[in-house]
Amino acid sequence: MKSEKNNSPKYDASLLKSVGDDVFISANVEIRRPHLVSAGNHIAIDSGFYLTTEASIGDYIHIGPYVAIIGGARSSIKIGNFINLTLGSKFICGSDSFSGNGLVTAPGIPEELLNERNFGAITIKDFGVVCAGAIIMPGVTIAEGSVIGANSLVTKSTEPWTIYFGNPARPIKIRPKNKMIEYAKKLGY
Repeated sequence: MKSEKNNSPKYDASLLKSVGDDVFISANVEIRRPHLVSAGNHIAIDSGFYLTTEASIGDYIHIGPYVAIIGGARSSIKIGNFINLTLGSKFICGSDSFSGNGLVTAPGIPEELLNERNFGAITIKDFGVVCAGAIIMPGVTIAEGSVIGANSLVTKSTEPWTIYFGNPARPIKIRPKNKMIEYAKKLGY
């Protein structure tokens, strides 16, 4: 079956720090700091994607509709290869502490009057999947092959090739890896 070319309006990928081949980014996205975003090859990013951090996006990536990655210019996300971030998943790379030891972060407030803030990074290693509505908190690493179930809350890094679910997310099953690794090798990985 011949695949049809996507004729939807596209985001101007030339704004990004770097971009590979076979990349489709919907015109209906907001990338606040495109000069901090590197994108690999074979990527599809759907409508409603919202990104405020530095980002390194690998190869063979699908980012579904209304995925949000926040934390500002001092935070970052690293997305490996063969990754799927699905509908409405949220990645909080950096955040206000809301401790009450200062004011909540808002435009115009001097740095010395603000709460403590966590400017961190989130890493999603190869073959990871984050399902619909899941929330990933600052500093978390989604290990190789980990799957985060729908509506789960991840506050701690995961173990490789494990499926997590719940609030907070807990391991529920080991995920087989051999077939995925074999197929990835056929693509040069």
